[in-house]
Amino acid sequence: MPAHPNPHQDELAELALKRVMTSGAEYGDIRLLDSTTQTIRGEDRRIASIREAQDSGFGIRVLYHGAWGFAASSVLSLEEAPRVAELAIEIAKGSASLASEKVKLADEPVHRDRVVTARRIDPFAVGLENKSALLLETMESVHRQPGIVRSSASLWVRRDRKLFVSTEGSRLEFDLLALSGDFDATAVHDGRFASRSFNTPHLRMGYELIEDAHFLAEAPRVAAQAVEKVKAPTTEPGLYDLVLDPEHLSLTMHESCGHPSELDRALGYEANYAGTSFLTTEKRGTFRYGSPHVSLVADNCEPETLAATGYDDDGVACQRWDIVRDGVFVGYCTNREVAQKIGATRSHGSNRADSWGSIPIVRIANIGLEPGAATLEGLFADVRRGIYIEGHGSYSIDQRRYNFQFGGDAFWLIENGKRTHMVRDVVYHGITPEFWGSCDGVADRSHRRRYGFITCGKGQPSQSGWMTHAASHARFRNINVIGGQAGS
Repeated sequence: MPAHPNPHQDELAELALKRVMTSGAEYGDIRLLDSTTQTIRGEDRRIASIREAQDSGFGIRVLYHGAWGFAASSVLSLEEAPRVAELAIEIAKGSASLASEKVKLADEPVHRDRVVTARRIDPFAVGLENKSALLLETMESVHRQPGIVRSSASLWVRRDRKLFVSTEGSRLEFDLLALSGDFDATAVHDGRFASRSFNTPHLRMGYELIEDAHFLAEAPRVAAQAVEKVKAPTTEPGLYDLVLDPEHLSLTMHESCGHPSELDRALGYEANYAGTSFLTTEKRGTFRYGSPHVSLVADNCEPETLAATGYDDDGVACQRWDIVRDGVFVGYCTNREVAQKIGATRSHGSNRADSWGSIPIVRIANIGLEPGAATLEGLFADVRRGIYIEGHGSYSIDQRRYNFQFGGDAFWLIENGKRTHMVRDVVYHGITPEFWGSCDGVADRSHRRRYGFITCGKGQPSQSGWMTHAASHARFRNINVIGGQAGS
């Protein structure tokens, strides 16, 4: 496809926004999007499916007398543009007649830019045969381990070509890539099953992400750990010190810091569907979210991360800001609509939609736990009785993001400062500020790793948000391990 979603894209955008401006609306924008997604899935040493899908269309937002209207279409034509614009205007007018409060947008400079994902190897230029061969060889390697009964492997690649134009004069072009890969191994022993997974992070880069992950080198280790895991003794419930790896922490941060830091949720906008947030606005700048070791930074500018798109779907430039600094809660994820409700003069650029047919909403930023000064061995060193946890597992968290429980992918007992043998059936429970308040050590930057999410659900109808979280290993004291498996 050419660099533009449609050869008439500028004319299409001009026609749509001209109609918006003549309606008396105070603001309008259009997003034109063409997406290509390729997914390859393997199961038990065979390729189970290969799917490539393309989706294109445009969406128009209109702010009329302080109320939003939105309409979209998959028909990219010059005739369709003013029709959809008119529909968005009429919806906004209807909303304005019922609105009890007028929407006001925070200021943002006009931007004219083009954003392109840096890549060494175009993932769409790598043949399906080569990609499938990698998955087949990986699964074959997994099955060489005695005790393995099942395997799976997959690759996911997406390209988004987008144009954003607003009535304020911004014009932004995007050519964005995202990809990831994974495989897992399942072992059986004495009537029990257990799996061990390997995942690349979801990142914006080229196929070099997959090549540098070294699937074939990792496969024997993952398979052997699956066998060790299924034979491991169950965990005794009780209080343990936990050392958590970056992949595991990415989910914990996502659920217990990311979602509560979305300002629309804190204001009650999501209450009917997805819940609210215990991080209510009066807590900003004073609430003790965690120990002084805990600083959580939103960074939508970090290269290769999913939310680092240059600009959000408000046309706001991506930024970096503190959510928690030295244990104190200080900042939210905002868009142009809600930023002013807390006295902010500018949005943090966290407004994103998952498709051309979805209206943008406040989404979690790329959030990272700032590295500390410890080594991994140092985190283990003064743990008398603890558990080391790697990877994602089951999870459950309440509607205010306050009470939670998390599982993991693999667990090792820590005894007298040393990681010893694997255990299983580890689920820990916590209350968000108490849990983060128990953090007394974070490993240094050499241990920092990134992990992404592409299935973060929010909104009604539900949308899938994308973001990448980062952390080094961290230690948490006296955490309640209840055993068993939490619900997801």
